[in-house]
Amino acid sequence: MQETLVDWFIKNQRDLPWRQNYTPYQIWISEVMLQQTQMERGIIYFKRWLLAFPDIQSLAQADESRVLKLWEGLGYYSRARNLHRCARILVEEFQGRIPDDITILQRLPGIGPYTAGAIASIAYNRDAPVVDGNVGRVFARLFNIDRKLNDPACKKELWRLAADLLPPGRARVFNQGLMEFGALICTPKNPRCDNCSLMGFCVAHKLGLTAQLPVPNKGPSTISIEMATGVLCHQGRFFIQQRKNRDVWGGLWEFPGGEREKNEQPAETVVREFMEETGLVVKVDQKITTVTHHYTRYRVTLHGYTCTLADRQNISTPILNAAQDCGWVCLQALDEYAFPAGHRQLIEFIKKMQ
Repeated sequence: MQETLVDWFIKNQRDLPWRQNYTPYQIWISEVMLQQTQMERGIIYFKRWLLAFPDIQSLAQADESRVLKLWEGLGYYSRARNLHRCARILVEEFQGRIPDDITILQRLPGIGPYTAGAIASIAYNRDAPVVDGNVGRVFARLFNIDRKLNDPACKKELWRLAADLLPPGRARVFNQGLMEFGALICTPKNPRCDNCSLMGFCVAHKLGLTAQLPVPNKGPSTISIEMATGVLCHQGRFFIQQRKNRDVWGGLWEFPGGEREKNEQPAETVVREFMEETGLVVKVDQKITTVTHHYTRYRVTLHGYTCTLADRQNISTPILNAAQDCGWVCLQALDEYAFPAGHRQLIEFIKKMQ
């Protein structure tokens, strides 16, 4: 089975930018970037990232704000912050070299078993197994694993299979072959069994169970949140604040706002949140739009409003109850800052209103 898979991969692998020379830095960045990101989108961001940060040293020397700006739109911003932290550790403690040992790799920020295995096997061709969603699905069908793949015992079995099947000295092509096969042939829906090189090894196919496997994981239920935010403009400049680092969007910029309380109108939320977060008294002028976006398990409905100062106030020293920094910037300059998806959508609407 291993030789069949390797032969398939060599003949059918996609032409991806990080496969040109398998540098450890590019493998690391691509693996982290492609988590929770579709391939086509990931390639665009990967190429843009390399133009800004071509190596570990340039990433380590960058300001976090620039790192977050390059990551804007990918979500899960802890990935970007961990890449930045990790690059600085690699420069300070490893002379700018990414280790090839999975135990050492997993001590670094943001690198778990999968990413460590991917770096070791793909960049260095070390005999390290990998298990991601694609690999788990391929194994579930090949070996008729009729348990939820996120079950701890099942996860352990999948990693054991990945290690047992790994052909010594061929980890780079074998591991990539497994993941590529899951992405292109053994897909979640409508798998291409008629074009499957591993059909003769597939127990699920022999039993007619391909469509039933893998057993669906029960993910966390979606939580809906309704929020309102105010776009405050004064003398041609917009008020923005930078979230504290410990927050879910730590380091990103935003317009003040928050979750709507019970029996509260969204416009009232804006007035209250401005007072609580900044000490500024605002008057809501008009509705910009309502946008919907998702992060982790949350579905956010965000109401956006334009605002003005209610009266003469000292705007030079706003209170920072919910932020680490703030500023007044012109409309064009907003593009220089990294915003959460919902706030970025509001900015695009504001541009159309001008």
